[in-house]
Amino acid sequence: MTGLDLVVRAQRVVRATGEQAGAIGIREGRIVAVAPYDAALAAALEVRLADDEVLLPGLVDSHVHVNDPGRTAWEGFTSATRAAAAGGVTTIIDMPLNSLPPTCDVPALTLKRETAAPQAAVDVGFWGGAIPGNLTDLRPLHEAGVFGFKCFLLHSGVDEFPPLDSSQLEAVMRELSTFDGLLIVHAEDAHSIDHAPPPRGASYRNFLESRPRSAENQAVADVIDLARRTGCRVHILHVSSAEVLPLIAAAKADGVRITAETCPHYLTFAAEEIPDGATQYKCCPPIRESVNRDLLWEGLRAGTIDLVVSDHSPSTIDLKHLETGDFGTAWGGIASLQLGLPAVWTEARQRGFTLADVVRWMSLAPAVQTGLRAKGRIEVGADADLCVFAPDETFVVDAHALEHKNAITPYDGRTLYGVVRRTLIRGAGPVGRLLSRGDPR
Repeated sequence: MTGLDLVVRAQRVVRATGEQAGAIGIREGRIVAVAPYDAALAAALEVRLADDEVLLPGLVDSHVHVNDPGRTAWEGFTSATRAAAAGGVTTIIDMPLNSLPPTCDVPALTLKRETAAPQAAVDVGFWGGAIPGNLTDLRPLHEAGVFGFKCFLLHSGVDEFPPLDSSQLEAVMRELSTFDGLLIVHAEDAHSIDHAPPPRGASYRNFLESRPRSAENQAVADVIDLARRTGCRVHILHVSSAEVLPLIAAAKADGVRITAETCPHYLTFAAEEIPDGATQYKCCPPIRESVNRDLLWEGLRAGTIDLVVSDHSPSTIDLKHLETGDFGTAWGGIASLQLGLPAVWTEARQRGFTLADVVRWMSLAPAVQTGLRAKGRIEVGADADLCVFAPDETFVVDAHALEHKNAITPYDGRTLYGVVRRTLIRGAGPVGRLLSRGDPR
């Protein structure tokens, strides 16, 4: 084949189904050939990966809080997309909060798109929000290209994005089922949280008790029940309680249209290891015990958990209240967009998983879930979104060296396996475009 723009040759091309040596031919930003390593492919530019490098499809991170516009001191599309590219992530889907305004109607989506377009170093799509009072905005947002709708079942942490009660949740699910919309749910039950001891002080154990796994278990059970009755597609965000896995597995077996995700921090850290006052580890739902962490890995092995995404939820350093270490008042969110791939690979390789597994969880599955048919794959017709990765090289995380706007992360000082050496967006440098649900590519 001739007339290609770029050929990338690698002794290890990793796809969700396995790995082999190969040559990838790229023309006009798309993969047009997946051939043997020594295939006769002629291009204007050829790249041969080093012996210690592998070629991965770019990651798709469908759970990112960019906070732009409105809270750009927390992050922003420039810093977030640069961090994504540095971490091998070629597509992000932005959450409808904590920006101002939240993405709960078409004018807010329009503002988001106008804000993101000139800043994007990777491709960017958008979730809409489902909140009390915006039922009639859901279909217009869907038609305008959001990938689905996020809701909370308890206070979200910001007043402008209130939760749905049980009757509102059912109404939203019935509305979404009329046009096959996807509902993504922060699944913690407000009643259970209200009756737990309130978080206070520097004790991590106290904070953990304030967000009991029973709250997550109850919320997931309620969502499954409504999904079964309404036929709505649902997705459980950031699974932290392994006790929900049998519920999700049974629902899938019964034909309920449900998927689930977990996050690198739940797969990496354990409650027993978190020092008191270390509020950089605070997130909701919380990081739980090591036994629970092991069961989440088994949920991935079994396919009950479908994907792994960052839930990058940054803030300014002062909101973490490091000076007091008070888990009751500190902002709950973990910054990890740039670190998701090495964090997951570090743990996965010790547990007998392969890079193909990681690609399935972090590239292919999020692309499938969001309907991005040209993403997360190394195959003919896909966008040439690629990551050059050195899986056996280690590095020590330095929060100040990351592209994140605020230099605070619980990974700071941790040794991780896997260095991203280069990221290609449609076969070229870090220049992104905006994505919409239903894009033909």
